[in-house]
Amino acid sequence: MSNITVIGSQWGDEGKGKIVDWLARKADVVVRFQGGHNAGHTLVIGDQVYKLHLLPSGIVRPGKLSIIGNGVVVDPWALLKEIAGLREQGIEIIPANLLVSENAPMILPLHGEIDRALEEARGAQKIGTTGRGIGPAYEDKIGRRALRICDLAHPDTLRKKLENMMLYHNALLKGLGAKPVDIEACAKSLEEIAPQILPFAGSSWQALDKASSAKKKILFEGAQGIMLDIDHGTYPFVTSSNTVAAQAASGSGTGADHVGYVLGITKAYTTRVGSGPFPTELSDNIGETLGKRGHEFGTTTGRKRRCGWFDAVQVRQAVKTGGIHGIALTKLDVMDTLETIKICVAYECRGKRYDYLPAAADLQAEVKPVYETLPGWQSSLEGVRKFEELPENAVKYIRHLETLIGVPATVISTSPQRDDTIMLKELFQ
Repeated sequence: MSNITVIGSQWGDEGKGKIVDWLARKADVVVRFQGGHNAGHTLVIGDQVYKLHLLPSGIVRPGKLSIIGNGVVVDPWALLKEIAGLREQGIEIIPANLLVSENAPMILPLHGEIDRALEEARGAQKIGTTGRGIGPAYEDKIGRRALRICDLAHPDTLRKKLENMMLYHNALLKGLGAKPVDIEACAKSLEEIAPQILPFAGSSWQALDKASSAKKKILFEGAQGIMLDIDHGTYPFVTSSNTVAAQAASGSGTGADHVGYVLGITKAYTTRVGSGPFPTELSDNIGETLGKRGHEFGTTTGRKRRCGWFDAVQVRQAVKTGGIHGIALTKLDVMDTLETIKICVAYECRGKRYDYLPAAADLQAEVKPVYETLPGWQSSLEGVRKFEELPENAVKYIRHLETLIGVPATVISTSPQRDDTIMLKELFQ
């Protein structure tokens, strides 16, 4: 296939950054199609570590066009800060290699204020948002109140739209006991930042149409994971956008037939940040070991990730709803020291056995995992770049996961380093 779509098959943090960077070697265009700067992708290239939030992972490779699609909510101040940080690390970012969709909605400072105020008001029922305004910005998009990148070029229209937006938000802030937004100050700050953002603004659908016509190879990069999808995830403990592969088309402005091969990034164990159900969560020494060896702290927030065994029920469901053709199995090396390894193959709840994660929130909170146990390999995988060099028990673990989830492992990562990657299938044809 000429195109590849990369999505997360769990609750995010599966290691998409490294895999996208690896695949970007042969891509011409790399596209982010949903989420905002709540995403966090870490790339380790030699002795350099790059932490990305809004920018597509392909930005660190020269000669690639990176696109932030219309399905992304863009905080323009966060974007400029991220660009400045990468430039300090020697990465060239100019309008020739970065395009920001002109119809992408913007995140304003007020969205973060509302996000944090609402989360605080929820008390013990917190969703676990990053507090960066992602949800409120998507609400404005659906409510037809959003300011978009293109509005920065039209100050008079921008002010009128801002006044309309504040009719809603200032009433909400007042109800939450927070200060109303100063419309004039907000408009002024947007006008000041406009000259820095507008050189990158353009039509993502036209750029993608041109690339497709020229037979360019396009890599679509998702954020978060399918179990955080607004429709298919553990609602309401989800993000505010669709994270499935179908969103790659609508979130960038291209046809559904251009999505190509769908690669589900899948961690060899399971992690989750924030609140919400987590059937295989471990609160013992093994959970601590996975967290320490896997450096399980959020790239964006620094929050400690909850760790647990691989949940084959959940990943199999993600394969079906996400349209995944194959997985990239990451962080296999984190499990090097374990004597035995468990895999969740079903759930039990209220006397019933489930081979899927039910939609009802109370059942999701109560399901108990049914495990199978496999022997560990207890040898280091770091630096292994050929499948035949993997320990026998690691191969058995991989093959059993493939049987349980119904798709093959096409990529295997054996360390955070870019080149410690085993390709079992050439994805870009």
